[in-house]
Amino acid sequence: MTALKQYQRIEATGLWRPSPDVQRREVVVSIGEATLTISDFNDRALTHWSLAALERQNPGSYPAIFNPDGDPEETLELAESETTMIEAIDRLQRAIDRARPHPGRLRWLSVVGVVGAVLALLLLWVPAALQNHVVSVVPEIKRQDIGDAILSRIERVSGRACASADAQEALDHLATRTGVRSVVILPAGVQSSLSLPGGIILLNRSLVEDHEDPSVAAGYIIAERARAAAQDPLDDLLDRTGVRSAFRLLTTGELTPDIVDTYTEQVLSEPRPTLPDDDLFELFAQVALPSTPYAYAMDVTGETVLGLIEADPMAGRPLQQVLPDRDWVRLQNICGE
Repeated sequence: MTALKQYQRIEATGLWRPSPDVQRREVVVSIGEATLTISDFNDRALTHWSLAALERQNPGSYPAIFNPDGDPEETLELAESETTMIEAIDRLQRAIDRARPHPGRLRWLSVVGVVGAVLALLLLWVPAALQNHVVSVVPEIKRQDIGDAILSRIERVSGRACASADAQEALDHLATRTGVRSVVILPAGVQSSLSLPGGIILLNRSLVEDHEDPSVAAGYIIAERARAAAQDPLDDLLDRTGVRSAFRLLTTGELTPDIVDTYTEQVLSEPRPTLPDDDLFELFAQVALPSTPYAYAMDVTGETVLGLIEADPMAGRPLQQVLPDRDWVRLQNICGE
């Protein structure tokens, strides 16, 4: 039974020559499972060739000339009329080739896999690792320079930061009371509050002008501290502006005006990220500030901030004054009329 199951037996006649110095002789050719048998007309086998090691010397030409692999001097010629045999040999060789292992293909797939893994590493891990490294090595003085540069860009939109000689001491006192380097009141630009690299907290003027309790402004500062603890403002800047910014900051210590502008435009147009109540409670308790005034400033009904009200860490405890009344009144007038 032949390997090509649609045929019971495939035979053909051909001309076989074992070597160039021997005259060709007419033979009977038959196909088995994996061999080509060459016999004389008395059905005596003259030779067996492995189909897997069979080569055709003249693909597409006739008569078709075959030889065993590695021995081109022994040949078998099949006339063009022996189409069935020629096609059967071709199909069997293709089937055998598909079944045998392909180390070259496996090696190519391995190379592709390794290259893919390296590219994934470069695209996914290296930028994140570079950014984390930059955030960890930038000194505080450089962070302050970056924060000041961002503030200068924001002032082009919001107007200059509010300032007065009478209120500056109160502003410094508020920063000390809430544990930040500096607090800046802006007439516009920021929707409510914003933390910048270098420990700078920006507040919209409404947070001091529209509330009688300084605990509200202090609460917004505490919320910005919690956000900065969750994600470093410098890390947020590099997230938004890409790996080139991180590389430039690492190699030159500077950020271009375009980078600062890109960050400023994005951060001013988006609402501040929400925070888990537990993160806020920890900081409110640390600085001994109530969370209830901050909660009602965000939602006057208290419905969406019920946790901050009911679990206020300072509830029932004596409260330390945030600012003396005189300082608070001066701060409320820092932006003038």
